[in-house]
Amino acid sequence: MKALTLALLLSLPVPRLAPPLRQPSTPQIAHKPKGGRWYFAASGHAVYCYGPVMTVPQANGDLQRVATFCQDGSTIVPLKD
Repeated sequence: MKALTLALLLSLPVPRLAPPLRQPSTPQIAHKPKGGRWYFAASGHAVYCYGPVMTVPQANGDLQRVATFCQDGSTIVPLKD
């Protein structure tokens, strides 16, 4: 009887573990560099800005160069000429 049981067990296919299914991960967003540049602000600090440099009129009629869209959250930073 033992031999019959052993023969029956050995004749059965060996169950194999299936590889785990890959979960669809969230798509990775490609982080492109924003192409910013360092500028010297009129306050004496260096600022890293992403936008273009513009010339805007001041209240007294003079023109002021400003950098736009800076890393510190400022929209406009006056530049030192």
